[in-house]
Amino acid sequence: MTYIKKPLNHHPNLEINELGLTRRDYEGQVSSLCAGCGHDSISAAIIEACFQLSLSSHQIAKLSGIGCSSKAPAYFLNQSHGFNSVHGRMPSIGTGANLANHELLYLGISGDGDSASIGIGQFVHAARRQLNMTYIIENNGTYGLTKGQFSATNDKESKSKYGEENLFPSIDLASLAIQLGAGFVARSFSGDKEQLVPLIKAAFKQKGFALLDILSPCVTFNNHNTSTKSFDYIREHNEALSRTDFVPLGKEIKVDYQPGSEIEISLHDGSRLRLEKTSSGYDPRNRKMAVNAIQDSIEKGNVLTGLLYINEDSNDLKEILNLTDTPLNKLSEKELCPGSESLKKINESLR
Repeated sequence: MTYIKKPLNHHPNLEINELGLTRRDYEGQVSSLCAGCGHDSISAAIIEACFQLSLSSHQIAKLSGIGCSSKAPAYFLNQSHGFNSVHGRMPSIGTGANLANHELLYLGISGDGDSASIGIGQFVHAARRQLNMTYIIENNGTYGLTKGQFSATNDKESKSKYGEENLFPSIDLASLAIQLGAGFVARSFSGDKEQLVPLIKAAFKQKGFALLDILSPCVTFNNHNTSTKSFDYIREHNEALSRTDFVPLGKEIKVDYQPGSEIEISLHDGSRLRLEKTSSGYDPRNRKMAVNAIQDSIEKGNVLTGLLYINEDSNDLKEILNLTDTPLNKLSEKELCPGSESLKKINESLR
């Protein structure tokens, strides 16, 4: 992957936070994602949240798997720790790193294919174990790196840009996380900055597993073969000598609507998506209400956004396992391996 560095110089009067840093200090490389991709909007929201919270990049570990979403960590927090794992295995890496050093803030960036298909077993256990991390799913319902097949979060009977119909019901990761015991579950839309940034900030402050399922329209594969903007249409009406694929420049989809209201938006292909924002009377501390509200919105054909569920008294994996307050990577060899006598005492206590 080729990275293009951003220029270091910036305006001297940029706003600074409590650490004396500007938003530019939280940026990464120039994005190589398609213009108009919702993932870039999510990266911008992460940068804004970190800036507002005055977080130090060296205290953050960003983790990812495989997919368009997993490229995104290169585009923010350039000075943080990072690990790009294999497809669907990011939660395992996060678990090991978290147990070795619980003092870092762990930010996992995944996709609907990475978490709802090949990595769903890893996702399930990270949630039920209350792994202390913010887990962001950049959800576009498609496999963007392998030409637009349906992911497991795509709605049944929806059509791909090739005209194929999805035969299987979707997996709702937000409902699943709530039922597994996650302490914080929210859903948002990549273009709703006013909602998304506070949710990211709240997730960073939550103890335990915090899930953010973010709908992120794909500018390339959110177009069916009935669209004049689809790849098929362009190829069929291409009079050039070559058949080089072309991804037209897209425009970021932005929304702004009030709590308790609904809004219908057009995606890049002209299809419609109806978003519903939780109202002020909604109680996110009520687990049963959260699951029922999500199901009700699905039956109405809506996508419920906002803080869906929070457990203010949740524990994290360190507390559940009763680990030492000193990170394991800071313990000496003698402390980690106290000798055979100590092992003997442990074994005797377990008889």
